[in-house]
Amino acid sequence: MREFAYARPASLADAASAFANGGEAAFIAGGHTLLPAIKSRLRMPDTLVDLAHVAGLTGIARDGDRLWIGAMTTHATVTGDATVAAAIPGLARLAAGIGDPQVRNRGTLGGVIANNDPAADYPAAVLALDAIVETDRGSYAADDYFQGMFATALADGEIVRRIGFRVPQAAAYAKFRHPASRYAVVGVFVARFADGVRVAVTGAGPGVFRWADAEAALSTDFSAAAVKGLTLDDGDLNTDIHASAEFRAHLAGVMLADAIAAA
Repeated sequence: MREFAYARPASLADAASAFANGGEAAFIAGGHTLLPAIKSRLRMPDTLVDLAHVAGLTGIARDGDRLWIGAMTTHATVTGDATVAAAIPGLARLAAGIGDPQVRNRGTLGGVIANNDPAADYPAAVLALDAIVETDRGSYAADDYFQGMFATALADGEIVRRIGFRVPQAAAYAKFRHPASRYAVVGVFVARFADGVRVAVTGAGPGVFRWADAEAALSTDFSAAAVKGLTLDDGDLNTDIHASAEFRAHLAGVMLADAIAAA
């Protein structure tokens, strides 16, 4: 890696200032996406702005029909938190299936959704649970936030503060994971609300997306029988060394059924 400056701000204002004055700057949360990119020279920042000590970016609280989780809250914290378990147990189980203990104790919710890796787990939860992404400059509905592979609605230098998940009547996540990285080859998150069902798919395509046909079927009958034989269109799905688009389409149906059963 080439040399870079390191900033450790204690406030959002200081973090924004360090980023703005840092040349080709980058925020670092858990570092699981950024550091490999730096090592491989895909990213070469002049300044790393560490968000670990910024006040107000951690914590979990329920407010009405929203479960708010601070951006720098680790996966391990989400996994073991009683408020999460009571409000959205499927979200706690999703966090428990991310990586290994080292990753879960270092990786953060905000880091995952800011980078928007197409095989990450949390984007499926954010989208299916109709979440609000709150930043230091405003907020985004989940449907507007994710914009393709590694792309989001965030402006340059914008910092995710917290995420507000809508509390569902029932929800669950199922994934077919890569045996080494434990990223989702295909993952499906299902959430049932009084006004309908939301289904989000990760790992299968260039970014997380909603499965409209599954949502329509499950809004009428929330059961595995309602989606039996339903096929995800493989036209825009990924083909790589791990799986073909056709196989990913098949896995989406299997993971959908598993998620419904768990919910």
